[in-house]
Amino acid sequence: MPSYDAIIIGTGQSGPALARRLVAAGWKVAIIERKLFGGTCINTGCTPTKTLIASAYAAHVARRAADYGVRIEGSVNVDMKAVKARKDAVVAAFHNGVERSLKTLQGCTVYQGHGRFVAEKKVAVNDSELAADHIFLNVGARATIPPIPDLDQVPYLTNSSMMEIDFLPTHLVILGGSYVGLEFAQMYRRFGSEVTVIELGPRLISREDADVSQAVADFLKDEGINVRVDSKVVGAEKQGNSIAVKVESGGKITNVVGTHVLVATGRRPNTDDLGLDRAGIVTDARGYIQVDDQLRTNVSGVWAMGDCNGRGAFTHTSWNDFEIVAANLLDNDQRRVSDRITAYALYTDPPLGRAGMTEAEVRKTGKPALISTMAMKDVMRAYERAETKGFMKILVDRDNKQILGASFVGLEGDEVIHCVLDTMYAKAPYTVIQRAMHIHPTVSEFIPTMMDELKPLQ
Repeated sequence: MPSYDAIIIGTGQSGPALARRLVAAGWKVAIIERKLFGGTCINTGCTPTKTLIASAYAAHVARRAADYGVRIEGSVNVDMKAVKARKDAVVAAFHNGVERSLKTLQGCTVYQGHGRFVAEKKVAVNDSELAADHIFLNVGARATIPPIPDLDQVPYLTNSSMMEIDFLPTHLVILGGSYVGLEFAQMYRRFGSEVTVIELGPRLISREDADVSQAVADFLKDEGINVRVDSKVVGAEKQGNSIAVKVESGGKITNVVGTHVLVATGRRPNTDDLGLDRAGIVTDARGYIQVDDQLRTNVSGVWAMGDCNGRGAFTHTSWNDFEIVAANLLDNDQRRVSDRITAYALYTDPPLGRAGMTEAEVRKTGKPALISTMAMKDVMRAYERAETKGFMKILVDRDNKQILGASFVGLEGDEVIHCVLDTMYAKAPYTVIQRAMHIHPTVSEFIPTMMDELKPLQ
């Protein structure tokens, strides 16, 4: 039985980085990958979707060229085969890079196959059983398929299978009005598809404040996307070459007929075929591996990182998981999950950048707070770019003057949010950024102005 100092299952964001740190510290490491090196982000998540979004943005700007005084003769055509080829090339560069780096890493042995626990500190892969005192789980997550009657009787797509499309769906029906669904919705609308988004809840991206949800819904509708909220999907059936999605709304059932259906109703961890019961590792009701503030499971010497631990569903949280584990294990640096501040983005155009608490969450605390908002149409850089949709919102603790949270839905909101996020990590009062001299013309130059205009949260 091959014995190692550490076994890492999965090569998403956490796994390869941890392997490199452990090898540098003199550990003998085995890393197991059952399918695609690089995990979700590189293969079916961030990298391919943002590459596709870039192509869709190019088509969108080309159609708007006249708004900028640029004349394009004839129509703007999207070559979906070329779009996919570009996406594939970008993904391959990263995917191959991860695989190559691991297979050439001295002190690291790569196993390609499905790793499963056979005992507390033993993992089987292919025909081998491996043993180690330290085991790190980085197995990721996949799309959740909801229990919709007869959905399994029709062809449907997920975020993974969407990566294989090299044609333009005539009418794409998307089940789910959150981050994954909305990015695909705008992307394919800009490619030229008719798009309908069906959301069970009363509004899109329900975890956000209502004004943010409304702003996103408004610009998606402006681009011709049909948004249906308060709508429950109660069935699906084939109708010739089309698919009819049965939707219950307001007590009535109607059909939304499209050519293709994308299921984007959530994610589930890849833990159901990992043999966790043989190792005695505890999961919650949804299958997420339970971890403490330093990402340790209930079994000594076993950690869980990335999407499978339920402590974050982003590439950056997975990378931070690696940093936390490495710091505690190798650097005697007591880093914790609770040290990090919630931060993420929705990569629509314009994007949504988020940090800290929402306005609704601040209100629930009951603490005295200040708030400032600014419409993007009042931001000179946005006006110059003719991209004035959305707004910025910042919330501040009235007493200690620290920033509680911010929502920037607008031009470059995914980048500008870091001005606020870094100030929050520094635990500095808002007056620090209020007195900062920012560069003109930028979006971030208006953050000090917003701090000048803080008002009590009523």
